[in-house]
Amino acid sequence: MKRLLRWVGLAALLVVLCLAAIVFASFRGLSGIEDGRKLEGVEVVRDGIVACYLVDLGPGEVALVDACNDASARAIRAALARRGLGAGAVKAVFLTHGDADHIRGARAFPGAQVLALEPDVALAEGREIRMLTWLLSPKDTGVRVTRALADGEAVELSGVTFRAYAVPGHTKGSVVFLARGVLFMGDSAEVTSKATLAPAKRLTSADPARNRDSLSKLAARLAPAAAEVRFIAPAHSGVLAKGYAPLADFARAFQPVRR
Repeated sequence: MKRLLRWVGLAALLVVLCLAAIVFASFRGLSGIEDGRKLEGVEVVRDGIVACYLVDLGPGEVALVDACNDASARAIRAALARRGLGAGAVKAVFLTHGDADHIRGARAFPGAQVLALEPDVALAEGREIRMLTWLLSPKDTGVRVTRALADGEAVELSGVTFRAYAVPGHTKGSVVFLARGVLFMGDSAEVTSKATLAPAKRLTSADPARNRDSLSKLAARLAPAAAEVRFIAPAHSGVLAKGYAPLADFARAFQPVRR
């Protein structure tokens, strides 16, 4: 019995060490998240190694792009409190994908509609799992998506338009949103310490090749509206304030994979 317990303990330790290695590898060489940074109507909220974003709507109203990792949404509520706002000010939560570390805080805002690209709805609600999500979080997320979005769909809230662009690869329903001149990337891309755009790490993506392909195609789709993109804002790194150019540079470096 003691030998069995010893082996179980060693196996558990191995799992913990593997997870720690994945986390370290995933965030090595990235630019830091700047909590409270303002991006012309958008504010960065840092929750540990995750960023989510407050997007200004009408007076006293905001939307969230992702909802960070903390189920009680302490970092988000603190950012709202600094503006003299409460949880009721959050009118919508736009999810870039269904991984738990980006959606848990959504349940702290029961009055907000929750929007996600249709292929990731089941993942966001905990009815479908990927291995990394299963290892790092409980199956039931407590999140309920109230509106499933399609690729290219536009949502207008108080005069602010959020346009959805599907970028499958990190998850099958990953999506970026363009609103207020900010391209919200979720986990599909990250900003390196050298201020360049890179694809999501292979270890954390369901289909790394498809992820790179999706980003290259996104660059082509956005080229006619390049002037609208002023910032690129991922979920695990700092923000790039170089407009559309980093995405175009990425597309030139990573040619789309033919399927």
